[in-house]
Amino acid sequence: MKLDVDQSWFDFFNEELEKAYFKSLWDFVENEYTMHRCFPSKHNIFAAFNHCELENLKVVIIGQDPYHGDGQANGLSFSVNDEMAHPPSLRNIFKELEADLGNQYPESGNLEHWAKQGVLLLNATLTVREHIAGSHQKKGWEIFTDRIIQNISKSKTDVVFLLWGGFAKKKLKLIDANKHHILKSGHPSPLSANRGYWFGNRHFSKTNYLLEQVGLTPIDWLK
Repeated sequence: MKLDVDQSWFDFFNEELEKAYFKSLWDFVENEYTMHRCFPSKHNIFAAFNHCELENLKVVIIGQDPYHGDGQANGLSFSVNDEMAHPPSLRNIFKELEADLGNQYPESGNLEHWAKQGVLLLNATLTVREHIAGSHQKKGWEIFTDRIIQNISKSKTDVVFLLWGGFAKKKLKLIDANKHHILKSGHPSPLSANRGYWFGNRHFSKTNYLLEQVGLTPIDWLK
């Protein structure tokens, strides 16, 4: 099995591809994409690893599932393709970004420009069947993405992990807090944000402050 990912991830991917759980997972994915309409498009399943090189990785943002509406998901957590309407969680992310940095609300919801600067936009489950949220959960993706997080924690230092919401916070146990920076808040979904658990977290400016403290170039969140 060969997967299209940036070569900086090859060693990790090659090790996981040979494991029984991943072979079973990939058989499931192949069957789902044959029998049903699934997202993101097959060539974008591992887009998060193509746009963010391991050597350049500075920030990790953990999502849960890809968007399951037509044409939305592009393989990056919280991101949508150009010209797509912004889903509610992404709108709240951009509202907080606007309030935090004092800049204009972004036009495009495509976050590839974040990824190319070293932000890994990682969903815990990398695929989903159309219009059925959570349909590909507990098939093996979570094992794979947990190991991604553990590998980053082990092999890198001073990565900023942004844990938004209860699901992402469960990943805390996978991260060495003595080596990395962890910022936590509520989820940007309307349910959480409207209860006061999201707005005002200032995670974008805080992330850049932490990166600058260790001599790394800050993220241009509006580029």
